[in-house]
Amino acid sequence: MHDFIKRFADGVFFPEEVQILVAAFDDAWARLQSSRAPFAEEGYAPAAREILAKRIIMAAQRGERNPRQLTEDALPHLSRKRMRSKFFAPRH
Repeated sequence: MHDFIKRFADGVFFPEEVQILVAAFDDAWARLQSSRAPFAEEGYAPAAREILAKRIIMAAQRGERNPRQLTEDALPHLSRKRMRSKFFAPRH
């Protein structure tokens, strides 16, 4: 996912800022995995990682540079998303 952040952040942010975004993403993903949230499961992980990365980039575009705040913004955003997995069929 670092490539995702770098692809969308390079040229928009200075290299030092990209490092902040990557650090915030790594922290958010580590916290999500340690929480054992369903979003961290294999079937949801690619979509969850993309949502986290996009949210972190969006917050940075609004001017946020504090890695902790970027993480704190991204995690609740992810928890409000409805995600589907190709491995898990929705239950009716």
